Amino acid sequence: MTASFRSLVLETLIIVGTLLTAALSQTDSAGLDRVLSQMDAAAKKFQSTEANVVWDAYQKVVNETDTEKGKIYFRREGGELQMAADFAEPDKKYVIYSSGKVQIYQPKIDQVNEYNAGKDRSALESFLALGFGGNGHDLLKSYDVKFLGSEAAGGITAEKLELIPQSAHLRNNVARILLWIDPARGIPVQQQLFEPEGDFHLTKYFDIQINTKLPEAVFKLKTTGKTKFVSSQG
Repeated sequence: MTASFRSLVLETLIIVGTLLTAALSQTDSAGLDRVLSQMDAAAKKFQSTEANVVWDAYQKVVNETDTEKGKIYFRREGGELQMAADFAEPDKKYVIYSSGKVQIYQPKIDQVNEYNAGKDRSALESFLALGFGGNGHDLLKSYDVKFLGSEAAGGITAEKLELIPQSAHLRNNVARILLWIDPARGIPVQQQLFEPEGDFHLTKYFDIQINTKLPEAVFKLKTTGKTKFVSSQG
């Protein structure tokens, strides 16, 4: 191969590579806008969500994963987002979020831990609204969002997004978030939240039901007359 011919080949490869990179960039941009628009459309119709949930918490320092299974509920009530979770395995546990307060009830020890979100309320609600009731394009206000293509999750071919918090304060707690969005309904079938130290939380949703009437009882703790309440302030 002559030097001039080799130079021509290299120039051609560079040009093709540049055009391919530009094309992929445009595809990623179009894909991201498509997914965010799907989420926007779902948010406009959102009233409630009910699903079975599997929640994996991985701790890097001990290389162990704790798994909890149960039901989870989201709804908009009086303009605010509320969440309730009823975990059945490995132990019974109830979690409720409403009016800026998180309550975690463990019947085994008959104790409720209460956390008033305080100044962290907006950040907490932004996490809760990731895909369930939150507008897709609003994510761009708080995160650098990247479209990662399609991937199998929750028994479907989902659209995968990566979210990097723009706030340095938030990045101290959350390094990045992955969302797997159902393109037909604009809602997540899976979420993964990574902490800076390497721990992560993986949430998988199954049998998702949208905009059904939720029983009022799921948003109330089933405590006893002897339940101990422990409070902390955010």
